[in-house]
Amino acid sequence: MPLHNTDELKSGPTSQIESEVHNAATDEFEFPASKHDSQAVYQTIHEQLILDGNSQQNLATFCTTWIEPEVKQLMDESADKNMIDKDEYPQTAAIEERCVHMLADLWNSPEAATTIGCSTTGSSEAAMLGGLALKWNWRKRQHSRGKSTTSPNLITGPVQVCWHKFCRYFDVEIREVPMEGDRLLLTPEEVLKRCDENTIGVVVTLGVTFTLEFEPVHEISLALDRLAVETGLYIPIHVDGASGAFLAPFLQPDLLWDFRLPRVKSINASGHKFGLAPLGVGWALWREKHDLPEELIFDVNYLGGNMPTFALNFSRPGGEIICQYYNFLRLGKEGYREIQTECAALGKYLAGEIAQFGPFRIIYDGDGGIPGLCWELKDPADSPFTLYDYADRLRERGWLVPAYSMPAAREDLVIQRILIRHGFSREMADTLLAEMKSVLADLTQNPPSPLEPAGVGTSQHDHSGR
Repeated sequence: MPLHNTDELKSGPTSQIESEVHNAATDEFEFPASKHDSQAVYQTIHEQLILDGNSQQNLATFCTTWIEPEVKQLMDESADKNMIDKDEYPQTAAIEERCVHMLADLWNSPEAATTIGCSTTGSSEAAMLGGLALKWNWRKRQHSRGKSTTSPNLITGPVQVCWHKFCRYFDVEIREVPMEGDRLLLTPEEVLKRCDENTIGVVVTLGVTFTLEFEPVHEISLALDRLAVETGLYIPIHVDGASGAFLAPFLQPDLLWDFRLPRVKSINASGHKFGLAPLGVGWALWREKHDLPEELIFDVNYLGGNMPTFALNFSRPGGEIICQYYNFLRLGKEGYREIQTECAALGKYLAGEIAQFGPFRIIYDGDGGIPGLCWELKDPADSPFTLYDYADRLRERGWLVPAYSMPAAREDLVIQRILIRHGFSREMADTLLAEMKSVLADLTQNPPSPLEPAGVGTSQHDHSGR
């Protein structure tokens, strides 16, 4: 039964009630003994949330931080819709299905109207579903040839942590190609060095978290085609399109990365990144229906009707899927193209301006990958400050511009990154540039003490928001 305000709760001075609620809230690890006034509880939590950062100034996250009023309204109207309960909420289920086939069409599936896919809580869950399908299909191939299935491996470039989780959780050896020198991405040559009969697939990332660049899906696919002819090894590709799958179709429509390549069997994407949906939605799609093993699909009938499910999560909100559908209808290809083009142009603009600051070398200038840029210090040994210092000073002014070290074999390389998302304007970019110049001048004239600890906080968190 809902908890409504009562005379008992409303009796007494408001300040006394708020004080009691405040005291209850400060006992962080104890479940409250009594109930409290709804408005007082709201106000207490509201005031705590004010202390969070301003999401519009968070240039570390890939996730949506601006939504239209209609999206907020649809989210409110969908708060009670459970995505898994397709019998009780058939229209929500139908909307999910439409989104799957719209994405299959966008990503050029040969069976766009009939192929299979699902929504997830984010791109990490979608990636794990893609990995599981690779493993199951590999096991079938091995069984058919009388081969062992005890030592599966997965080849990747420098990947987001979800792929490390997949391999550890599901007992797969990860063959992550380390960065080396100026090579910061997966290449066909490095893939071929690691392939064998136990390789379940290759994960190619369309938008690497560290540098924002697209890995060469088409070139890797061609290399695997040649390998198949020469050795008989069949190794499929899964594209981690967490960000890029909602960018490439609009910014680079001729780029071959999707289901136009027969070797690409599955794609994961994050709707709450450049899909522009609210937080909490990802997508997993397969090229053709048979690419998802039937063993991974479960039928349940205890929600009122018989229905298949193959997501890792069960109950989850339907609002984000509904709002994803709103964006598809609201924007269409034209609207997405306009937004992503504007974001990409802002990334290139910032890269050009920051390159003129002096001490920075641009690693990625916003062209050909995710809207944004990243840079390193030209001469870190002689610099009076580190990029961690620079990130800390910017954070003091409200801007989250993360600095972090690169993965294994290039831990020596520290870079700083800016992501451009919908809602970030040219005016905001110019304000940021002015702040960056001011901080740079201050650090140059008043360098941090050698005893002052570097601000590693901004380098220790995954900001991908899958």
